[in-house]
Amino acid sequence: MIQKTYYKTKDYCKVKFSFAPENAETVEVLGLNSDWENSIILKRKKDGTFSTEVNLPKDSQHQFKYLVNKSEWLNDTEADEMAPNEYGGTNSVIKI
Repeated sequence: MIQKTYYKTKDYCKVKFSFAPENAETVEVLGLNSDWENSIILKRKKDGTFSTEVNLPKDSQHQFKYLVNKSEWLNDTEADEMAPNEYGGTNSVIKI
């Protein structure tokens, strides 16, 4: 799930990422702000979902993917759209 919170007086949007892949021990999100090297770690909740909140600039768009258990790359089915990547697959896209 992707939840966006806009503020009238701020130049950013707070975005909450929630993801619940099967058999996950760790979940990270990569690609936001074009940063594919530094991940944002999602915290595990009691119900088994993983989540984090980030601030992203208004009027921007970002490709991203989840990295599960340091080995499996997954897209978010609730992303605004998908974009082809250089590896023959797709990345999730969020539009702010």
